[in-house]
Amino acid sequence: MENQFEAGLGDLRQKVLLMASRAEAAVNDSVQALMQRNYDLALKVRAADDIIDQFEIEIDELALQLLTKAPLASNLRLVTVAMKVSQNLERIGDEATKIAKRACDLSQEPPVKIVLDLPRLAGMALAMVKDALDALVQRDSAAARAIVPRDRQVDALNREMHAALAQHMMEHPDTISRCLHWIVAAKSLERIADHAKNIAEEVVYLCEAQDIRHNVKKPAATPLNQ
Repeated sequence: MENQFEAGLGDLRQKVLLMASRAEAAVNDSVQALMQRNYDLALKVRAADDIIDQFEIEIDELALQLLTKAPLASNLRLVTVAMKVSQNLERIGDEATKIAKRACDLSQEPPVKIVLDLPRLAGMALAMVKDALDALVQRDSAAARAIVPRDRQVDALNREMHAALAQHMMEHPDTISRCLHWIVAAKSLERIADHAKNIAEEVVYLCEAQDIRHNVKKPAATPLNQ
């Protein structure tokens, strides 16, 4: 029985890693399709989303089987974390599909004449995904904790791009529909970074049995006599 459980855990890890590889490739390809106006590559990303969805279904089914057999608390954490990681990877795949949809639309339109730092935003988001998955594989809680604050940098760059595009739309109303596509694509990259942060938080939970989600410092209470 124990050997079967360990084999199941190994299968679960392998499926999560394969799903992660697919999700990373989808984001890379969607950004490449967007920047290079590559309609065919965008279609490929959209078609591949079904594979990522199937991985989530298989991981959930295997995890539920393992939960009934997990003999140790650490194994329970591993199985539940695998399920949560797969959920975040599925959503990363969804965001890549959204970017690919915008790439399809924009490839049929004239380019917008504005300099956007989307490759940098994509690089930051993808680096967070890669580092979060590396931390998961290595069970490196310190590395996972270091990923969490990086999400704020992605948020700031997304806001800068949104402001630049809003300004361009005011000055060039004929570009509004195209600029909105870019805004959606940038927002999808910002959400991908959010999911990478979620994965990092799950790694901390796996390693330390500590939930660090929503750890926001509360303001000091105001004295009643003020």
